[in-house]
Amino acid sequence: MTEDIKLPLTSADLTEALLAQLYDAAPQIFSEGRVDFAKLQAALGEHIEAGAERYGLNWAGKRDAFRNVQVPSVATLRPQPEESVNWDSTENLIIEGDNLEVLKLLQKPYHGKVKMIYIDPPYNTGNEFIYPDNFREGLDEYLRYTGQLGEDGTATSSNKDTSGRYHSNWLNMMYPRLFLARNLLKEDGVIFVSINDAEMHNLRLLMDEVFSEEMFIGALVWKSRHNVDSRNKTSLSSDHEYVLCYGRKITGQQIDENKYSNPDNDPRGPWMSDNMVGLATKEQRPNLHYELVNPETGVVHACPEKGWRYDRNTMAKKIGEQRILWPVNPEGRPRHKKFLNEIRSQFTGFSSLLDVPSTSAGTQEVRDLFGAAIFDFPKPAGLLQELIRQGAGSSECDIVLDFFAGSGTTAHAVLDLNQEDGGNRKFILVQLPEKTDNPQYPTIAHITRERVRRVITKLQESRHSRAGGNPAIQNALDLNPLDSRLRGNDEEGRGNDDAGDLGFRAFKLDSSNFKIWRSDKAPQSAEQLAEQLSLYADNVLAERGDQDRLYELILKSGRPLSARVERITIGQRTAFAVEENALLICLEQHLDRDTLRALFARKPLMVLCLDTAFDGNDALKTNTVLEAQSHGIIFKTV
Repeated sequence: MTEDIKLPLTSADLTEALLAQLYDAAPQIFSEGRVDFAKLQAALGEHIEAGAERYGLNWAGKRDAFRNVQVPSVATLRPQPEESVNWDSTENLIIEGDNLEVLKLLQKPYHGKVKMIYIDPPYNTGNEFIYPDNFREGLDEYLRYTGQLGEDGTATSSNKDTSGRYHSNWLNMMYPRLFLARNLLKEDGVIFVSINDAEMHNLRLLMDEVFSEEMFIGALVWKSRHNVDSRNKTSLSSDHEYVLCYGRKITGQQIDENKYSNPDNDPRGPWMSDNMVGLATKEQRPNLHYELVNPETGVVHACPEKGWRYDRNTMAKKIGEQRILWPVNPEGRPRHKKFLNEIRSQFTGFSSLLDVPSTSAGTQEVRDLFGAAIFDFPKPAGLLQELIRQGAGSSECDIVLDFFAGSGTTAHAVLDLNQEDGGNRKFILVQLPEKTDNPQYPTIAHITRERVRRVITKLQESRHSRAGGNPAIQNALDLNPLDSRLRGNDEEGRGNDDAGDLGFRAFKLDSSNFKIWRSDKAPQSAEQLAEQLSLYADNVLAERGDQDRLYELILKSGRPLSARVERITIGQRTAFAVEENALLICLEQHLDRDTLRALFARKPLMVLCLDTAFDGNDALKTNTVLEAQSHGIIFKTV
């Protein structure tokens, strides 16, 4: 009875999850617990593509790249309160680590919860390729890279364009990461990916495969350079980059209400002069081609070459409603009144040509914050702000994820935009601790955290300046942003210009805080096996602290890393209430029935305890499981 109460300490097994979905949808295709391919073919009939030749993207190593997705992670994310800002109140996250492992760990708590993803992956330029395609060892390889596994951290080899697997290496890096990222997007979520000409064609095909062609919204073109580049051999200056966009729809461009006015005091409200010229020739639409007569002056206005936008009946109705603007000059062209209150949407089409700052603006932003250009070619915050406007609303539920975070431009843009429009978007950044030549910031992850700290400080100083040094006003501005009671609120409870979460929780990818049995590394002899089993009898790593264990259990029980945690006292014991009693975690080394009953009395959804805390008392564990079931509580041990 107690065998199935152990909490899995690995990330979500995506293959098992897919098999479960298949079994629910079509149990007839299974035979002895496995998918019978012949039955699957029979069930799908003509929808099976059996031909050897078919349209799609294939490359060397694709199968192994997908296997990287299927291998669960045995890692964890260790909290770093000392590296954080406003740890207790913030819901923003900055995670240091290999993004493939981190994305696996985020599958449970953030599945289908991210509104927008933006990534600026390494462009395949033939230089240092810091994300290799051989992370098949998963966590172990990452710990070696970062010098945590007894070997010096080393940079990966260059991905030279003379390599026979030049494009394949890049695709092997991108494929599993995009696949895992797709699972995190909400149903109405959007992903933006920056890229240049080198891999644009391959990325489009790859994203068609991962996200489907139907989800392709468009390719945005960004003028990234203002000054001509004369260093190349072809004499062509490549002044643009692309941003591929996939999802269901973007927000669109907000209409400019300043174009509407009411100079004639029309009772129908503000209006603007709108064009009435059509788009079809007389041969195509003869009913739209006719002369237009001003009923008051009798002046005849000739039909334009492409006709009018409306037929005679519709035009007569508009004339009767006094919606036509007649020109004083007989040679002029009539127009019509377009009223603001008749606009069905506050948004119109968004141009695929991005009118935002260039790379030089991003470099200047970093220089202004740090006093030096310590990061090469950072994206400008203005670019990210425009994308966030299109991909994420201003709700406190909207999460923006960037798992190639670089210098932290995405967080900078989220923080600034929240201040601008009163939104309360959250960000999650993931950055590999790629080494730098700067002793003050030895890795890019250090730069990421420090940039966000400085942006937060700048915004806090701006708040203080607006408060004019008044302590009462300043205290109100510095409240937890989720507490709107003392702030100037709009109807949704958000401040007009002082909203936003000014903080972040820092985490670091590391090995588990518990000893996890690895079947791939099991001892060969019976004696070795017995010795290993004795070592795993107590699976808690003594060198790690309760906070490390706490956040691993929060993560692997499917709760967000931003969850509010309260330390509570149960008799003589201590426990942690996560998300207002939704989850109770007790890390005490010894438990008794009274403590367990007191935990259940708080009516949580789930209770987690150490398995060793039962001291081998199987009867107590069995009774605990039964009592939890009687209360409708999920009880797990680790």
